[in-house]
Amino acid sequence: MKTIKLLFTFALSATLFTSCYTEVLIDDYDNTPQVSLNQLLGSYELWYVDINATKGYGETPFLQKAFTMSFRNGGVYANNNIVGLGDTGNGYGIKVGNYDAYDMILDVSHVIDGFSTFDIYQVDNNTIELYNPNNDTSYFLDGYQRSNFDYDFVFYDNIHYFLQEYNAWEKVYTSDYGAINEFDNENFLQFLAGGNDSTFKSSQDGNGTSSNNLYWDYTGIYGVGNVTGNNKLKTLTLDYDYFDNEYFELSVINDGKIELYHADSGTAYEFVGRGYIQFMKTTDTKGKTATTEKMRKYRKDKVDNPRTNTRG
Repeated sequence: MKTIKLLFTFALSATLFTSCYTEVLIDDYDNTPQVSLNQLLGSYELWYVDINATKGYGETPFLQKAFTMSFRNGGVYANNNIVGLGDTGNGYGIKVGNYDAYDMILDVSHVIDGFSTFDIYQVDNNTIELYNPNNDTSYFLDGYQRSNFDYDFVFYDNIHYFLQEYNAWEKVYTSDYGAINEFDNENFLQFLAGGNDSTFKSSQDGNGTSSNNLYWDYTGIYGVGNVTGNNKLKTLTLDYDYFDNEYFELSVINDGKIELYHADSGTAYEFVGRGYIQFMKTTDTKGKTATTEKMRKYRKDKVDNPRTNTRG
């Protein structure tokens, strides 16, 4: 009996061991097909260009100008303006070119900037890197759907550019309250894109003057700042050398109207934008398509790009 018991026990143990062994076998083979580049680009409706994440010292103009990019059925769309953000093109912006995606290479034919090619790297679930081997610079884009993209945040985080998107801002209202001050005489303001990106002009021409016929009495430097605890309220400083700086609280009433509250005098002014500028696609006096100088600026120093050009 002992011999039979021992043999039975050994046979049972061997059976259990074999059973356990087959249960923990893992099949490493993943037969799930990889996502194609076209599928990756189309997985999000909007790609936000995180300009401050850029690596490298070159520039790809159409990416430098865009707040968002979209890749739809071979067409490239961009939100280059703060005015109309979220409404223009149903949130996609305007069409700026065409693209071709194959392997992990993206070729873009832009209406202004011409041909650009990129190596695409997927950084994480909603971030891609566009590496331009011709200028050794990488741009990083974060993916969103239109339904969960924070258009308001982008708008108020870029008020600096919003002010530049009209040829002029005309004063249309001055409050009855508030002390008389020098700024009462200024009827038009202009905020210039390009250059040092902080130049403004002012004019005392009469209301109703065409923005193309204004005489700019003064040119100075301006700055836009944040207000702690209120993302939608900004500060605006106009540097008038001949009567010192003018400080305002800047509120946006809508895409074409702002309020400037002059803290020192307690006076409120309203300005309306005249002559909307659609960045990226303008027309010169001869009817030819031309580009503007507006470029998004980095808020920190540029850094080296560790990416290596592998195309030879």
